[in-house]
Amino acid sequence: NVHEKIDAPTWFLNGKDDVRSSHYMEDPATEFDIQGLELDWVGVCWDADFRSVNGKWQCYRFSGTRWQNVNDDNRKIYLANAYRVLLTRARQGMVIYVPAGDVIDATRPPSYYDGTAAFLSKCGLPLI
Repeated sequence: NVHEKIDAPTWFLNGKDDVRSSHYMEDPATEFDIQGLELDWVGVCWDADFRSVNGKWQCYRFSGTRWQNVNDDNRKIYLANAYRVLLTRARQGMVIYVPAGDVIDATRPPSYYDGTAAFLSKCGLPLI
């Protein structure tokens, strides 16, 4: 649950025997939890809130039952910066996960993710 704050010492310092540590996904850390810190290995899950559409970045927020455009310029900057922070934490390596989407789920069709995956691939990130 990303809405609950992690216990930073536990998350960063405890080992593989503690499910509250960074070795597991039970307690994920947000960009606010890791700002100013560098981690050896990072996994970033890229959602449809910040997506590449026809070569341009577009910002959305999920409200109620659907994605809505973000029109406020400050919120757009904030969202882009959140991804920038997440993408600059790794010292040794990073895996970026972009979901394939699901044609059955109206909240995450493949078209919401395809442009971002294509952009990252064009930048040289290998697909695994």
